[in-house]
Amino acid sequence: MFKKVLIANRGEIALRVIHTCKRMGIATVAIYSEADERALHVQEADEAIAIGGFTPRESYLVIDKVMQAAIQAGADAIHPGYGFLSENATFAQTVADAGMVFIGPSPRAIHMLGDKTEARDLAIKANVPISPGSDGAVEDFAAARAVVERIGFPVIIKAAAGGGGKGMRIVENASEIESAFRMAQGEALTSFNDGRVFIERYIVSPRHIEIQILADQSGTVLYFPERECSVQRRHQKVVEESPSTAVTPEIRKAMGEAAARLVTAAAYTNAGTLEFLLDASGSFYFMEVNTRLQVEHPVTEMVTGVDFVEQQLRIASGEKLSIRQEDIAPNGHAIECRVCAEDVFNDFLPDTGIVSFMQLPEGEGIRNDSALYEGYEVSVHYDPMVAKLIVWAPTRAEAIERTIAAIDQYHLAGFKTTLPFCRLTLDSQPFRTGNYSTFFVQQHWPLPLPPFMTKTIAALGTLGHAFHLERRTPTHTPSQPA
Repeated sequence: MFKKVLIANRGEIALRVIHTCKRMGIATVAIYSEADERALHVQEADEAIAIGGFTPRESYLVIDKVMQAAIQAGADAIHPGYGFLSENATFAQTVADAGMVFIGPSPRAIHMLGDKTEARDLAIKANVPISPGSDGAVEDFAAARAVVERIGFPVIIKAAAGGGGKGMRIVENASEIESAFRMAQGEALTSFNDGRVFIERYIVSPRHIEIQILADQSGTVLYFPERECSVQRRHQKVVEESPSTAVTPEIRKAMGEAAARLVTAAAYTNAGTLEFLLDASGSFYFMEVNTRLQVEHPVTEMVTGVDFVEQQLRIASGEKLSIRQEDIAPNGHAIECRVCAEDVFNDFLPDTGIVSFMQLPEGEGIRNDSALYEGYEVSVHYDPMVAKLIVWAPTRAEAIERTIAAIDQYHLAGFKTTLPFCRLTLDSQPFRTGNYSTFFVQQHWPLPLPPFMTKTIAALGTLGHAFHLERRTPTHTPSQPA
């Protein structure tokens, strides 16, 4: 097992890795930008090394700075967390070339599965269902138009080299093709320094389902109960749950086995997630592979009792998986709410501010993954997600009620957050019945505000920054003027 691990990340995921390393007796090294000098991951790690800069491009995305810190600290492994360099094959190779262990898949597997066009080709060879689409990347508008004419509307244009909703456009008619193609290319180039895009048929009203896998170096591959991730805005998730109300044991098995076939074909090791679209008939289609730990991995941890960071560390150090596939089954139900600094009543625009008051919910089945503290500044430099609330209960109905109660006791002042959205979503008829899709926000938001919730939702705002729902009449929805 490793003696010292450098965490090439920040925020709640850096703390998440630090906590598991401490429990396993592994020393930790944090890195930090000038903006993160007072961050909690800096305080809780055994060592902390400044790498300068304020923006990600000046700090956490600079491979030379990260490697210099790792060498200076004498780390024998690097955990990339998620985002930043976590899916960068060049970084993984640089770590290996320096004689350290990258806690993740091989550079070859990252390249093969991280590139959507290559992953799609491999899925076809592994007999994993995919939706109709382009054969590889589409280079120009003429080729894009030809693909669309062949497969029909609606289609989705995606960045070949990235994820997280970046470089993605849905096209429903011919007049939109060119502008959507240009915008997707431009955003892909800006976000991933790679302007390649591909096109595939867009599944109408799908469910976004994920399968978490673990694969060791001896060839054992395990798949875990699915995560339902259909509540999204701008193709980015806000509320996740496990298991999904739309997935039967038969679909779970078929989807899990398809995921295992694909990662086996790529000689993949460590943790990863395969994303699928599930239609109303029960048919599923492969979307992409995230060659890293997912933001929403805690819901799977809560229903299985498996610590995925621990498993990542053990696999990377050469240990074989001790878990058996037949022992993996969902126990109870878990829900995760992403706490993002956004104004949900103003098109989810990012917000900034300083935490002036904080009191997190506690109790049975409640977990807070957070890097917040009073005085913490949410700036424009980093992703607006600042914390996660994860709740477990024996049944889905109980999990919903317990999560709502936890949100009601989540007191955070200084900036607007997504908590009001999460609270209203969980209490909505579509979510309670489990009858929703990736179009939840477009179809149901803003949700009507029950009179008895006005003070509760107002309390979920922030001092001096609150959305003062108590001033509104009961007949108005949150987006309507008083």
